[in-house]
Amino acid sequence: MSKMIPLSEPRLNGKEWTYVKDCLDTGWVSTAGKYVERLENKISSYTKCKYAVAVNSGTSALQIALQLVGVGEDDEVIVPTVTFIAPVNAIRYHRAYPVFMDCDDYYNIDVEKTTDFILKETVFKNGFSINRSTKRKVKAVLPVHVFGNAAKLHELTKLCRKRNIKIVEDATESLGTFYKTGEHSGTLGDVGCLSFNGNKIITAGGGGMILTNTQKYAQRAHYWTTQAKDDALRYIHNDIGFNFRLNNLQAAMGVAQLESLSQILKVKKRNYECYKKLIDSLEGLRLADAPDYAHNNYWMYALQLEKKTYGCDKEALLSRLNDAGIQSRPLWYLNHLQKPFKKCQAYHIKKAKKMLDITLNIPCSATLKQEHIKRIGQFLENKK
Repeated sequence: MSKMIPLSEPRLNGKEWTYVKDCLDTGWVSTAGKYVERLENKISSYTKCKYAVAVNSGTSALQIALQLVGVGEDDEVIVPTVTFIAPVNAIRYHRAYPVFMDCDDYYNIDVEKTTDFILKETVFKNGFSINRSTKRKVKAVLPVHVFGNAAKLHELTKLCRKRNIKIVEDATESLGTFYKTGEHSGTLGDVGCLSFNGNKIITAGGGGMILTNTQKYAQRAHYWTTQAKDDALRYIHNDIGFNFRLNNLQAAMGVAQLESLSQILKVKKRNYECYKKLIDSLEGLRLADAPDYAHNNYWMYALQLEKKTYGCDKEALLSRLNDAGIQSRPLWYLNHLQKPFKKCQAYHIKKAKKMLDITLNIPCSATLKQEHIKRIGQFLENKK
């Protein structure tokens, strides 16, 4: 038990070897092959979304998704400050500007503040919502389903439709998260994005997926991500494209992983509940709740610490955990404070600062054993 307990490692006990070997045996190892289409079809079926387009990363999915909904130079996109930086960078790839929003109790975008911003800080003119302060068009909202927790989007989508603001969902952390109304995260808005990075709920060693119920978006996504080929034989390109297609080897791994998703989700929920029972009994600590309006995938577990009660702060506990071979990490540094984005607009950000101060992510792999959880619980109980 002295071995390092990793934060989030993949569970590879399905048909990964079989499917990857099939690619190698048949020579289909690049961006063409049966597993790419198979993964797209299986993701479409699982999420109940009409179209799924495989790409080489979740970041590529976000970049193309923003392009699909018309985000361009000098436009604005409302985005949470609490998120991995990828969606914020994707906004700037289009020379658009982020408008940073606070988080709610589940680390997701604060929908009430987002609504207030749209209603009070923008004016609807000539078919667009114009930021009163910057005079730029607010073209989209980019909510992130943080740690696999479903963002509360149903009412926000209604307002955005009225104000011609598109919704691009970053569901890169939330494959397997369904609202209790039946929709999969990433399918409420205009376009959704998944990730198959190595630490996600399932992995293809990398890769991502664009989700949409709009046929023209799906067609354009496929076109742009395969170098915008109008005549592949004669190399005619009438637009600027990207080399963003997922390869068959990765897709093969993704198909095998997807076949194991239901079991992975059961393990993740079981481990969350075990952690919850142990941690919430410790003075000064609690495991963050998941929203009750969705069936969440419990991708990442968020430990919350009350310094005065527990007896040490987040940084001290982070150091102790890692020294003890229990890999952990702090919440991402708030994006409105990052050097490239300090001059961008941030709207009444308060809760995010508190969440940054009190949150650590602790081991959450689907390979996590009960003895690992017990060891971590005992360590947290022993404050020395």
